[in-house]
Amino acid sequence: MPARAASRLRRSGLFATTVLALAPAWDAARAEEPTAVSQVLVESERSKHSQGATGLDLSLRETPQSITVMPRDQIQDFALNNVNELLALAPGVNVERVETDRTYFNARGFDITNFQVDGVGLPLIWGIQFGELDTALFDRVEIVRGANGMLTGTGNPSATINYVRKRPTKDFRATASASYGSWDDKRLEADVSGPLNAAGTVTGRLVYANEDKDSYLDHYKVNRNVYYGVLSWDLTPRLKATGGYSRQDNLANGVLWGALPLSYSDGTPIAYPRSASTSADWTYWDTRDQNAFAELSYAFDNGWSAKATYTHKRFDENAKLLYAFGDPDPDTGLGVAGMVGRYPSHYRQNLWEASVSGPVELLGRRHELVLGASTAKSHGREYEDFAATFPDYPAIGDWDDQQVAEPAFPGAYLAADTRDRLNRVYGAAHLNFTDRLKGVVGFNAIDLKSTGVSYGVDQSRSASKLSPYAGLVFDLTPNISLYGSYTNIFNPQVEVDVDNRKLDPAQGKSYEAGLKSEWFGGRLYAAAAVFRSKQLGLADFAGTFGEGDAGPAGKSYYVGVDTTSKGYELEVSGALTDRWRVSGGWTQLSLKNQAGEDARLFLPRRTLKLSTTYSVPQLRDLKLGAALRWQDDISTVNDVATIRQKAYAVVDLMAGLRLADRVRATVNVKNVFDKTYLTSLMWNQSYYAAPRSAAVRLDYSF
Repeated sequence: MPARAASRLRRSGLFATTVLALAPAWDAARAEEPTAVSQVLVESERSKHSQGATGLDLSLRETPQSITVMPRDQIQDFALNNVNELLALAPGVNVERVETDRTYFNARGFDITNFQVDGVGLPLIWGIQFGELDTALFDRVEIVRGANGMLTGTGNPSATINYVRKRPTKDFRATASASYGSWDDKRLEADVSGPLNAAGTVTGRLVYANEDKDSYLDHYKVNRNVYYGVLSWDLTPRLKATGGYSRQDNLANGVLWGALPLSYSDGTPIAYPRSASTSADWTYWDTRDQNAFAELSYAFDNGWSAKATYTHKRFDENAKLLYAFGDPDPDTGLGVAGMVGRYPSHYRQNLWEASVSGPVELLGRRHELVLGASTAKSHGREYEDFAATFPDYPAIGDWDDQQVAEPAFPGAYLAADTRDRLNRVYGAAHLNFTDRLKGVVGFNAIDLKSTGVSYGVDQSRSASKLSPYAGLVFDLTPNISLYGSYTNIFNPQVEVDVDNRKLDPAQGKSYEAGLKSEWFGGRLYAAAAVFRSKQLGLADFAGTFGEGDAGPAGKSYYVGVDTTSKGYELEVSGALTDRWRVSGGWTQLSLKNQAGEDARLFLPRRTLKLSTTYSVPQLRDLKLGAALRWQDDISTVNDVATIRQKAYAVVDLMAGLRLADRVRATVNVKNVFDKTYLTSLMWNQSYYAAPRSAAVRLDYSF
């Protein structure tokens, strides 16, 4: 075991020992322990509300936009230990695993670039998730589909992902778990929360997780450590201060940069074992993601409240990467070469936000308002140390036994140094027109400025935009509501055209309408939506500059493409009975370019996501569950062939049982039918997804 991995495991043991030591002291002060039923009810109520679409605390039925909430119990039941696995089960969201440690997300035909934590925007770098973001930090995840012009003002008509952090609880709670699975996957997790003084005015929470695993892929290993601490202090009955810090260290060895060439030089497909990789043992991609935040909130006598937040984000990575390119000869298996680079990078973000919200009386009715302003600054520096040689790979059939040798590196240079500043003012109103007719209107005004250079391309841009938002919800019956909404699209871009001139911001409009309903006393939520978005001028790769061209040789240029997305979604979540819970949805869309041709063929047009659990309390709290992911066929075109991935379905199963008082065992089997499929066709390379795997987890609650 590498020394750094052993260090992580020692830390996990220390954390678990600390939790066990604290438990007796906290146990004496805790209130009556909540029952399993009360915990389920609390989770259910949280799952019915979201601030992600408008900034207003609205129920899902009151919000005129499609929203999915992935609660904590679903995360634990199906062992969704990282965000990639979680979003793969979210209706309408596609997870593009283009490499082992770089992932893209999309919805409704467009890339997802807007991400929030507790409703505060923390965009991913270039809309990419580096490494696997662990879910141990989060109470739930909210996915708001469509163009979220209300809250962010920028981005594509895809979705906004809101990660909701775990917060301290008024009563003492503590859990510890350990799991072991296929490919020597070891995971430890601990979570302790409760009051820190006798009055209960100061509360805290500590979370730790460690995952150390090998892989079905040749060479690949990951060790991940997650730390999170948060304190909350009721300074007065109305004034509350909260502060926290989280850190994730993701250490990955034998990583994929790019993936497998998919066809020979004559266009015939290459048959690989599922473990095939173009990597080598000496490659790595290490990331450290740190977030610190502070909040101050005040509740006034008249129902209004004010909140101010500050967030500081630090993201550092250090990678040594090997990329394979070329179309090998079908007879010899030779013809693949590699390029190698080292990439240390550092990113910093600071975000300040303040808002007020509360009720107003107008025309004899009560309405809700929110007004806010924010400013964000970010600075990124990327270094490149590119090897001068291009080593040859052995014949494809020999990759298991022979590796590409590590070349020499000439020394790093500063390849990118960029700064961004985003100022924003926003407001929204939940209007109570009649007992049955409600409306949401709002605006989002932004001013964005960027400076710097990235790999020879000027990143300077300046853009301002006012984005309106409007929606109506009409209660057809006590159970069913009809809704519709509109927002515009505004997405500033840094890409350049063939003349090396910056592309204009992509713009457009997005519409959505549908039905939302609640059944069985509000325990079951069901929705149907139709949507249409048209985005004008979105950057699409068109080629690379050569010697003597307008731009730097070897760098990319783009063309603005007009794309229309339309389709419908069906979704259900909640409880059919006291024992039977379901969630999931169906998405079907059409995606066309300005010529009326199918666009972005690597995206599935039809997807189905379903999960269900059934509990039998009489049999030692037995819980059985199943999850299904299905998508239709996709394709991509490389230099010599069209690559196709046929439609496929993946089924996961789970079973949990109470072994003793406070001790529970859960077994998860993923890809039960051992389906073979490619992870993505977003690029013209790919690799195979994981075969069938199993894991057993033991949970202990204090």
